[in-house]
Amino acid sequence: MRINAFSDVSLRVLMLLSTKPELLTTRELAELVDTPYNHVSKAVLKLRQMGMVVSVRGRSGGVRISEQGLQATVGGVLRVLDSHPDVAACQTEMGDCPLLHACGLRGALSRAREAFYASLDTVTISSLAIPVHAGPVPVTLHTHRDA
Repeated sequence: MRINAFSDVSLRVLMLLSTKPELLTTRELAELVDTPYNHVSKAVLKLRQMGMVVSVRGRSGGVRISEQGLQATVGGVLRVLDSHPDVAACQTEMGDCPLLHACGLRGALSRAREAFYASLDTVTISSLAIPVHAGPVPVTLHTHRDA
């Protein structure tokens, strides 16, 4: 299974916001997730409509993750964000496969898609949080001198 680019950006925004208590502007988010501003702006708008993030207007405004966003599961978020979750063209109403009515593949693919989402229903956004203090880990190197 693959998630679409919009869902990918949205999940990265949620993961990043889950580690930041302060407000971040959409422009800052775009830089931090290394994604064009327009894509991040659309993702933030949708996440706000879903209740995943809260936006504050004004000069010192920005966005932050909501409690609902922290507790949301990846599977639940993807179910809403994935606008075309069908794996194959035959799963849509427009599918023009001549085998459509006698094919068992359509049902199998639907079950596989739901299993994918179900496995992600056990993962919350807060559990994916990147630790704020993440960074280089100091390592002591020992050198061995030849005798």
